[in-house]
Amino acid sequence: MFEKEIFNIKSSEEFEQLALQIFRFQYENVSVYRDFCNLLNTNISEVVSLKQIPFLPIQFFKSHKIITGNTAEETIFTSSGTTGSITSKHFVSDLKLYETSFQKAFEQQYGKPENYTILALLPSYLEREGSSLIYMVESLIEKSNNTESGFYLYEMEALIEKLDALEKNNQKTLLIGVSYALLDLIEKRKFQLKNTIVMETGGMKGRRKEMIKEELHEILKNGFGVAKIHSEYGMTELLSQAYSTGDGIFNCPPWMKVLTRDTEDAFTYTSGKTGGINVIDLANLHSCAFIATQDLGKTFDDGFFEIIGRFDSSDIRGCNLMVF
Repeated sequence: MFEKEIFNIKSSEEFEQLALQIFRFQYENVSVYRDFCNLLNTNISEVVSLKQIPFLPIQFFKSHKIITGNTAEETIFTSSGTTGSITSKHFVSDLKLYETSFQKAFEQQYGKPENYTILALLPSYLEREGSSLIYMVESLIEKSNNTESGFYLYEMEALIEKLDALEKNNQKTLLIGVSYALLDLIEKRKFQLKNTIVMETGGMKGRRKEMIKEELHEILKNGFGVAKIHSEYGMTELLSQAYSTGDGIFNCPPWMKVLTRDTEDAFTYTSGKTGGINVIDLANLHSCAFIATQDLGKTFDDGFFEIIGRFDSSDIRGCNLMVF
């Protein structure tokens, strides 16, 4: 049910129609979401537009098991967190949905993985279990079908040699890395990369002082010798990703949409000014597709969005979440 429709959306009207159908499906089949809607006195027959759909606060992924009916999970993705903090858990009952989502989103933005050598510098993710990002990148590396592709933990010298060799051979390359590790790399060596896309994902993970996005990207551009720094916006609680090809402006795949709620009134929506980020991710078919995050950002009329920061009370964690 819905799986084929999710990845064949052709218009905003089709998106809204399917989102409303999935809202009713999840109200009936996800008990945590139904209880939340009932607490808000939601009359589902009166919900006829996206902005009338209740968005589940993302904190529920820390305190509740969110999954349809009696469905068994294939895996559990967990968030990163500081020592002693409570992490989010995403119970995933259909890994094929996730695989289809990240493969199609990547191909729509960058083309087929086999067109690239894919290098991953994601030490803080590799050092723990349950990372949805590692699952995604591992699959993309495998699909690149390139023996030069692979993960790097702390082997900075080996990674420098690899980047030099790939540049010398004019090999199209994607380097995806957590922010602090990319900074570590350019402290060891400055580059002038002509054939490499540099993509940052995640914050400092407590390893470095947080910095605003513009400052981070300026340092990375200078260190890698590139005109733009690309970014990936994703999180444990989502099965889809948005990508930025520069300047921190993100684009969603057709089955994902970002709205911004007023910071003082969660049921009022804004555009073009700072608000709380609400995400509709229709690939979250068997958990919850309507999530109110703790991110702050702006949405634009063309469907693009940017991340500006986080609510002050939220805990620091990765996935492109910068502080003011």
